Amino acid sequence: MKDLKRITVIGLGLLGGSIVLAVSRIWPGVQITGYTHRRNTRRKAKRLLTVAQIADNINKSVSDADLVILAAPIRSFEEIFRTISSSLRRGCIVTDVGSTKLLPHQWAAKYLPKGVHYAGSHPIAGSEQRGVEFARDDLFEKALCILTKTKNTPNASVQALKRFWSSLGCCVKIMGPTEHDRVFANISHLPHITAAALINASRTKELKFAGKGFIDTSRVASGPANIWTDVLATNAKNSVKGIDRIITELEKLRGAINSADKKKIKRLLEAARNKRAALIKYKMKREEIIS
Repeated sequence: MKDLKRITVIGLGLLGGSIVLAVSRIWPGVQITGYTHRRNTRRKAKRLLTVAQIADNINKSVSDADLVILAAPIRSFEEIFRTISSSLRRGCIVTDVGSTKLLPHQWAAKYLPKGVHYAGSHPIAGSEQRGVEFARDDLFEKALCILTKTKNTPNASVQALKRFWSSLGCCVKIMGPTEHDRVFANISHLPHITAAALINASRTKELKFAGKGFIDTSRVASGPANIWTDVLATNAKNSVKGIDRIITELEKLRGAINSADKKKIKRLLEAARNKRAALIKYKMKREEIIS
């Protein structure tokens, strides 16, 4: 990491702002620049992220960077790659913090010049909150971070990113973008879809009686709609397959409940209980944050 002198973060919401704060705490000697096209966000960032230079020109912000991190909505990546391609110096590494990876890899291959290397990053951190005002310098501690690569991704770039995220406190795993999108459609996107469906299926006048269980179950439905629209639109096929599996499981329960088959109801509920217990045990053993 001694060669990492200048980092640019494009997008200064919760994740982008937290990267700025974490890097500044861990490597006070690294020059870090933040860019956002929103004037109001730039004003907030200058006040809250005093450790960073806040740029109003995206090309200038990346021109000397050793590492560029996209922390903007996923559907903006294609235009960002196209815009900054001529300003990136040779040897620069470009990554992102998006929740889907297949399309970003394709866009990077299409627009980024030779000598500039892209690998995907997906830190499993954050909350339903959004905005630079919620940024924290410890957001990535004990979080899982997935790096994605293809056969054309230089190993040196992947290893540099692995060291980067590890230094911020992440446990890093590596996989291909296709596998990533399949896996996270099930364990990340589907919970949001299900929580949104649960809220939408509930009558407003009845929600005031909701207890902690309902609040916990539906928490992720509070995520920003524009961000999640991008996520689902860029991983549609896998998300639809996940919805189909949920429907299958609901139909099993519906059939058992409708026929008052208590043994089957119990068997289905116990299967879920045991699978979740194994998950919690695994996460606790690895000291990973469960969110």
